[in-house]
Amino acid sequence: MAFFHLFVLAVIQGITEFLPISSSGHLALVPILTDWQDQGLQLDIATHVGTLLAVVLYFRSDIIFMIKGLAGRGNATDVIFGRQLFFHTVIGSIPAVLAGAAIYFVLEAELRSLLMIAVMTLFFGIILGAADLFFKGDRDLRAMNSWDALFIGIFQIFALFPGTSRSGVTMTAGLLRGMDRKAAAHFSMLLSIPIIFGAGVAGTGKIIANGQVEVGLSALIAAFAAFVVAYLVIKLLMDWIAKIGYMPFVIYRLVLGILLLIVFSVSG
Repeated sequence: MAFFHLFVLAVIQGITEFLPISSSGHLALVPILTDWQDQGLQLDIATHVGTLLAVVLYFRSDIIFMIKGLAGRGNATDVIFGRQLFFHTVIGSIPAVLAGAAIYFVLEAELRSLLMIAVMTLFFGIILGAADLFFKGDRDLRAMNSWDALFIGIFQIFALFPGTSRSGVTMTAGLLRGMDRKAAAHFSMLLSIPIIFGAGVAGTGKIIANGQVEVGLSALIAAFAAFVVAYLVIKLLMDWIAKIGYMPFVIYRLVLGILLLIVFSVSG
């Protein structure tokens, strides 16, 4: 695979994984607008590993904080919050994990289609815009409860449908529960860790089953590029989200969704 092709795919994955704009919508456009071959499962996993490392590195203090809470280290208040944050992350991950396993192992459904991506990009973009305008509150992570985590986790199930945007739908759910913009984005990032890890494990299992266990230079380059870009995107998003809100991403999603519908109508 040409280096430029590899680099573009890794950058797209790194940018769109954590922004509420649908990574699948953008990746679906690549083979349509170019004559590039499909990147394959190995490179998909490589870019996801890169984004996973980025979010783990950026939120390493949260991860350490949760570990200390589980170990009972620190003052009583921090221990309680560390444990709560850990269990909220677990609770928020369970619905998507169960639903994803059902689709992967039971239904074996092929959900990826240009029309679905276009519709989901538009629909959940509108929902995000409405939540940002009318439902955002002032609750931070310390004010979360188990019902908040479960609600956000149930919403995360929709991310199994391409075009929804995992980050976008979890941020939307956080806003609907009265969280402030930064807290909604923060918890969305934490939820990405078990989800990306689980997807990587499932994909790796498929590669091993197919006897394709070697890691090539292309995969390493893709992982590194996705890592660098994703880390910068997370930092910028967390620095700016309280100021700019979600509306720029909503507008972008509407434009992208309409573009995808146009491409679908022309190709159809």
